[in-house]
Amino acid sequence: MSDTKNPGEKKLTLTLKPRTETGVVRQSFSHGRSKSVVVEKIKRRTVGGPAEAKAEPAPVEAPKKAAAPAPKAPPAPEAPKSGVVLRTLTEEEMAARAHALADSRVREAEERKLAEEDAKRRASREYIEKAERDAAETRKREEEARHKAEEEQKRKAGEVAKKRLGDDEKKPAPGVRPKLEAEADEEAPRTSRRPGAGAGAGRPAAARPAAPRAAPPKERGRLTLVTALRADEVRERSVASFRRRTQRMKGHAANEPKEKLTRDVTIPDAITIQELANRMAERAVDVIRLLMKQGQMATINDVIDADTAQLIAEEMGHTARRVSESDVEEGLFDTADDEGALEPRAPVVTVMGHVDHGKTSLLDAIRQADVVSGEAGGITQHIGAYQVTSPSGSKVTFIDTPGHAAFTAMRARGAKVTDIVVLVVAADDGVMPQTVEAISHAKAAKVPIIVAINKIDKPSATPDRVRTELLQHEIQVESLGGDVVDVEVSATKKTNIDKLLEMIGLQAEILDLKADPHRPAEGTVIEAKLDRGRGPVATVLVQRGTLKVGDLVVAGAEWGRVRALVSDTGATIASAGPSTPVEVLGFSGTPDAGDRLAVVENESRAREVTDYRVRQKREKSSARATGMRGSLEQMMAQAKTAGRKEFPLVVKADVQGSLEAIVGSLDKLGTDEVGARVLHSGVGGISESDVTLAEASGVPIIAFNVRANKEAREAAERAGIEIRYYNIIYDLVDDVKKAMSGLLPPTIRETMLGNAQILEVFKVSKVGNIAGCKVTDGTVERGANVRLIRDNVVVHEGKLSQLKRFKDDVKEVSSGMECGMAFENYQDMRQGDVIECYRVEQVARSL
Repeated sequence: MSDTKNPGEKKLTLTLKPRTETGVVRQSFSHGRSKSVVVEKIKRRTVGGPAEAKAEPAPVEAPKKAAAPAPKAPPAPEAPKSGVVLRTLTEEEMAARAHALADSRVREAEERKLAEEDAKRRASREYIEKAERDAAETRKREEEARHKAEEEQKRKAGEVAKKRLGDDEKKPAPGVRPKLEAEADEEAPRTSRRPGAGAGAGRPAAARPAAPRAAPPKERGRLTLVTALRADEVRERSVASFRRRTQRMKGHAANEPKEKLTRDVTIPDAITIQELANRMAERAVDVIRLLMKQGQMATINDVIDADTAQLIAEEMGHTARRVSESDVEEGLFDTADDEGALEPRAPVVTVMGHVDHGKTSLLDAIRQADVVSGEAGGITQHIGAYQVTSPSGSKVTFIDTPGHAAFTAMRARGAKVTDIVVLVVAADDGVMPQTVEAISHAKAAKVPIIVAINKIDKPSATPDRVRTELLQHEIQVESLGGDVVDVEVSATKKTNIDKLLEMIGLQAEILDLKADPHRPAEGTVIEAKLDRGRGPVATVLVQRGTLKVGDLVVAGAEWGRVRALVSDTGATIASAGPSTPVEVLGFSGTPDAGDRLAVVENESRAREVTDYRVRQKREKSSARATGMRGSLEQMMAQAKTAGRKEFPLVVKADVQGSLEAIVGSLDKLGTDEVGARVLHSGVGGISESDVTLAEASGVPIIAFNVRANKEAREAAERAGIEIRYYNIIYDLVDDVKKAMSGLLPPTIRETMLGNAQILEVFKVSKVGNIAGCKVTDGTVERGANVRLIRDNVVVHEGKLSQLKRFKDDVKEVSSGMECGMAFENYQDMRQGDVIECYRVEQVARSL
């Protein structure tokens, strides 16, 4: 028997699910504490119709924030009033409605979870804030109670002092020691807290029976071994009690306001917060607090600029005085001379001109020396300074400059320190590039020029051609109506040397050169080197004042005390006046050529100046190495040469000027593809540290006029480091240029051999396609590169693997002949294609 009336109907099973809703309720406790509690609300299920559902009372709303309401279910369709039957929902519609209900439930659960988390966070925050408020109120109450106790204690101390002064006016009994009331007040609470204290201990002093002054009663304290042995002695103030009293008095003094001290604060370009606070005698915490008010978070070791430091100092009531770091150099140079102490000085004459025009030979003729014979390669590679006596008895200082193109900086240095420039031009060679450069240096220095036309004894000498060529560079000699003196001389025959010296003396008289010899010396470092026996040696031209042995001198980033002065003739002298070239011994390191030298008053000033210059030098070198600073052109140049190859080197030279010229020449050799990089450069012989650096980097060592010591030579042999020795700058630059050329990629060059046209394509088993061709022009070689051209488009590039003439393999086929061709790894050849045959050659490049 079926449970349903209709056998075809499906049996429905009804289940009941608990209908619950959750919410969050805040529960409050004593002392301001609260807690969020999650509660569940069970809805009563309505069995009846809509009328009963309306009659059900509404649930009580949870405090604070209730859970999100559930989405409303779609209303049930009402029964039709007429006899029309409504359409039932399809399965897709039922599934869509169920999916929407499920989504709404998930969304409701997520919203409820977020609401609970928000309530927990808010409750935690409120709890922390309440705890902080309670703690602040407790601290405030304790502070007020402490102040009240201290005021009460001060009041009692005043009353005790008044009472003691009143008792002192009375005459004490003989042999009786009075007791201070302050001690009695201090001991009274301690006695009243003891278990054995009597009932009268807490009564006022007036109610207690008075005891005779001669025998004051003893107060019993804690029973210890000391009190038991000394029970008959009167108890006095303990050390701990005295210490507590002192601390209380100091505490009151600390609370008293202190007088604000205004200071003059010296502020440099950059200063740390700690240093600024020390100079203001303020706490660094207060300085940081001011910065935080301005919106700047900083620590005690952070560096701030001068503007910010000045604002802070003025805000805290101090007077700021701005100074620059470069102020340490003020007063070193360019101090005005005393007009009354000026005396005539010798002129400084710089000999300039093109290489091999006879500059050093002319100086040898003037000095009656033979310097040119000791020059390597017959060219001057160092700058020299000499002082000679002219026939008139006056002294003249000559500076000899190299003529090679690499020594531009030396010529510029010579022109800066000179009074007169002697331009040497060979009569048989004329005006050359370095002659033009020397004219530019002399014009930039704004010094007069005397033209010495040398080598007039040669048969090919034409002095008039030299005068005419000089007109192109705005040098008009007196014989052509100008104001430039010219003298025809011969260094080898010593012709007209006296006339040249006479013209130099005449020009010096016109200039009226004077200097003050009684002031501290100033000068310029012309050359510097590192001597193994004497240490750093600087060739200095004294320009003003007198340099003495024992003076403290500063030159560039180096300083020292003058240990010895050596003249150009090798004699040791005690002092050097204006326009005198000397070698100075005693520097801590080798100064750079061109540095200005000055005498300072003490060692601390010398260290201050050199420390500043060392910092400046380090910052410039780091900026140049990292490339972080610079102009837009420098940034573009760095981006252009970012991927180029480098040729690293370690360079050692005998003097600073030669080292400067070598490094400058190597820099000029570089291109966009390859460039020389000097890892380390220095003056002096090759040491073990240089070999260690070269070994770590795997680079060769270039030595110019220096040698490696025994230890360095052995270390280089063990490590396999090559040391190249040079004494002529031409050879050094040429060798490095060749080595850098080896880093350049070779140039690929194509040579056309010939063309062929495919007449027929044959398919051969185990071989592939063979093209039957006819050579139209040139020749075709086996193994050469080929291009397959179809409809004027290159479809393949490769190599010719086989070349046959009938059945024989041949090496090449000439124009007008037929042959068979096969390509490497390519088979798609068609009739009518053109084969282009060519050869690829690699050509080595050079700088």
